[in-house]
Amino acid sequence: MTEQKPKKQRLCIVCGTQAGKHELLRVVRMSDGSVRFDATGRAAGRGAYLCSAECLSKALKAKKLERALRTKLDQTTADKIEADVTSALRESQGIVEE
Repeated sequence: MTEQKPKKQRLCIVCGTQAGKHELLRVVRMSDGSVRFDATGRAAGRGAYLCSAECLSKALKAKKLERALRTKLDQTTADKIEADVTSALRESQGIVEE
């Protein structure tokens, strides 16, 4: 019988909720300096994990996301990340926009 490795837990940068990698939302700073939502959780770059859209809003407001990714975010990028996260959450919950 093969022994499975324990799954690594990640922490939400806002509230500290601990969960598996695929249960959290990941925002990544790419090698070219751009920042985007990582729906797959596999993009190369510095990542920050969030547990919900509410925590994303708090992270943007308190600049915790900027600190975690070690970069500055402009409003356009922040809005795009919020829209992508909201869309991904709706899709995962089966909500279709009309």
